[in-house]
Amino acid sequence: MPRKILVTHALPYANGQLHLGHVLESVQTDIWVRFQRMRGNDCLFVCAEDTHGTPIMIRAQSQGQTPEQLIAAVAKEHRQDYDDLLISFDHFHSTHSAESTALSREMYQRLRDAGHIARRSVRQAYDEQAKMFLPDRYVRGTCPRCKSADQYGDSCEVCGATYSPADLIEPRSTVSNTTPVWRESDHLFFQLGHFEGMLREWLSTSRLQEGVRAKLEEWFAAGLQDWDISRDAPYFGIEVPDAPGKYFYVWFDAPIGYPASFKALCALRGLDFDAYWKAGSDAELYHFIGKDISYFHTLFWPAVLHGSGMRRPTSVFVHGFLTINGQKMSKSRGTFITARHYLERLPAEPLRYYFAAKLSDGIEDIDFNLDDFTARTNSDLVGKLVNIASRCAGFIQRAGGTLGTTLAEPALQAEFVAASEQIAALYEARHYSQAMREIMLLADRANQYVDQHKPWVLAKDPARAAEVLAVCTQGINLFRVLMGCLAPVLPAMTQAATKFLNTDLSRWEALSKPLLGTPLNAYEPLATRLDPARVAELIVPASVPADAASKPAQVAAASGAAAATKKSATQTAKSKSTEPLAQIDIADFQKIDLRVAKVVAAEAVEGSDKLLRLTLQLGDEQRQVFSGIRVAYQPEALVGRMVLMVANLAPRKMRFGVSEGMVLAASGSDDSSGLFLLSPDTGAVAGMKVS
Repeated sequence: MPRKILVTHALPYANGQLHLGHVLESVQTDIWVRFQRMRGNDCLFVCAEDTHGTPIMIRAQSQGQTPEQLIAAVAKEHRQDYDDLLISFDHFHSTHSAESTALSREMYQRLRDAGHIARRSVRQAYDEQAKMFLPDRYVRGTCPRCKSADQYGDSCEVCGATYSPADLIEPRSTVSNTTPVWRESDHLFFQLGHFEGMLREWLSTSRLQEGVRAKLEEWFAAGLQDWDISRDAPYFGIEVPDAPGKYFYVWFDAPIGYPASFKALCALRGLDFDAYWKAGSDAELYHFIGKDISYFHTLFWPAVLHGSGMRRPTSVFVHGFLTINGQKMSKSRGTFITARHYLERLPAEPLRYYFAAKLSDGIEDIDFNLDDFTARTNSDLVGKLVNIASRCAGFIQRAGGTLGTTLAEPALQAEFVAASEQIAALYEARHYSQAMREIMLLADRANQYVDQHKPWVLAKDPARAAEVLAVCTQGINLFRVLMGCLAPVLPAMTQAATKFLNTDLSRWEALSKPLLGTPLNAYEPLATRLDPARVAELIVPASVPADAASKPAQVAAASGAAAATKKSATQTAKSKSTEPLAQIDIADFQKIDLRVAKVVAAEAVEGSDKLLRLTLQLGDEQRQVFSGIRVAYQPEALVGRMVLMVANLAPRKMRFGVSEGMVLAASGSDDSSGLFLLSPDTGAVAGMKVS
C-alpha cells in the first residue's frame, strides 16, 4: 500500500532574502519528497512564508511600507528563488492568511479550555518614544559580566553570558536609541511542563536522531519552562481572541503555518484535513529543520499539537549549519551568499548535487567549499555520469537510432538494478552522501565497461556493427539506471534525459526493466563544466563594489584549497630537532577537525611511486584520500586499519583525482628512521572526533 506522507521544512522569514543555508534545507527536503513520489507514495510537500513579529513591523516602517506590502514583495522573491531551485512544493502559503489566523485562535482556545494557558505579569523594557514594549534583542548595552559594549539584551556575543535586558549596563533601545524604562504587563504562558510525560513517550517512538535525543534529555533535566506566547501592541501578528491588545508571539503562530498551508491545499484539491492532522491519523508527518530551532519543533510544537487535540509529528529531521570555505557565512568576508546571487551566476542542479553529496542523517555542520564544489561537479556529473550517455549516443544514432533488442551483459545490468534498491534505502534514511558515492562508483563501473569494449575501435570494422550496438545498448541502459537513481537530486537533467531516452523516469520500479528496441531522440548535452572563475564570483569581499561582482578578474575565491600546500594532500608531518618549532594560537589549532577513520580500501596509484589511494569510512560517509605512504605500507595490509585524519582539510584536485582529507603519519628526522601511520587506541569508532 502506498504511504500517505506530509512533509514540511522550516518557514522562511519574510524579513530578508533566502541564503544558501535556507537552500540546503530546501534541497534536503525536496530530494526526500521527490524520492517518495518516485517510490509510488502519496507524498505532499507544503510550506509558507513566516510573516509576523516585531522585525517585520520595524523594517516595513523604515521602508515607508505597510507590513502587508513588505511581506508580499518578499514572498514573491522567495517563491521565485524556490522555483529556480527546482523545489517541488505542492503548496506555498503564508502565516498572514485566513487559514493561519483561524487555526491559531482555535488551537489557542483548545489549549486554554484544557487548562494549559496561564496569565501572569512580566517586567519588560519599554520605549517611551516609540511607545512599544521591546523584545530582548531590541535592547543593547554593555555586558554585565565582561563589560563588552553593544551587546544584545539576552546574551553577550563576546563572553557567552545570558541575562535579562534589565541587567545590561547603560541599555538603549535599538528602535529610537533612547534609554528604555521598565513596565509591568500581563502575558499569556503555555505550560510546557504539563506535557513532559507525553513528550518522553513521543521521544521513544519518533525516530529522532541520537544528537537530538541527547539534547532533549538535557532540556528535560533542566526542567521544561513555561513559554510566553503573547506580545503587546503595537505588534504585527494575530490578535489573541480573549485578550484585546495582545498578539500571539510569532513562534506560536509560525509552526501553525504548516497545518494552515495544508488546509489551503485541501480547499484547492478537495483533500481531507483531518486525515492528516487529527489525533490518531495514519498519515506520516515529517518536519525538516535546522538544529537552531530544534527546541521549538521537538518540545513546544508536539506539545501544542497534542494539547489542542491534534496529532504529533511522526518525526523531526534536524540538519546542521552551512559554512562557506570552512567559515560561518559573513557579509564582511563576502561569504553570505544569497540564493539569488548564486542563481544569477550558476545553475541550480550542481548545487543540489553538491549538497546531496555532503548531507547525511546527522546534525553536523556542512561546508560549501568552492574548489571542491567545482571539482566534484565537473568530475562526477560531467566526467562520469554524462560521459556514459555522450560516448554511446553517437554509435546508436549511426546504427539507425534504435537500441538493440538484447543486452550484452545481463548480469551487469542486474547488478546495477540490485544496487538501485540499496540506493533507495539510503535515500529513505536520508544518507544522501552515501547514496551519491554509491551512484558514482556505479558510474565508474559503467565507464570502465565502455572503456573495456571500446566501441570506437569496434566501429572501424563494419562486420562488428552488431557488437557495437550491443555494447552501446548496454551502456545506455546502465546510464538510465544511474539517471533514475539521481532523479530526486537532478530533476531538470532527468527531464532532459527522459527526452533523449524516449522513456519515463518518474517511477523507481521502472529501472528494473531494461530499455530495449526503443528509438532514441537526438542526444543534447545534459551538463556542462563549471567555470572556476564564475564560481569564484560567489565570494564578493565587502571591499569590492557590488557592480564588480560579475567581473571574475576582480574577485578571488576565498578557498581553503587555494591556500593548501603544493605537496600531497596527505603529506607526512616531519620534524627536525635542529629547527625551531613554529607556534600557533589555540584558536588556529581548534580549527582542525581530527577524526578516527577506517581504511575500507587501499590501492597503489598508477603513475606514482609514492601515493596510495585510500577509501576511508568516516561515520556515515566515505572519503577518498591520496597518501604518500607507499614506501612504508602495502595496500592490502591497510584494509581494516583505524587511522587518524584531518577531516576538514579543503579537498585538493590532483591529476589522479580529488583528495578529501589527510591521514596523519610520523617519521624521524630523516627518511631512514621510518614512516608510521598514527592510529587510535583499541575501541575507537570510525567518525569519532579526536580531542
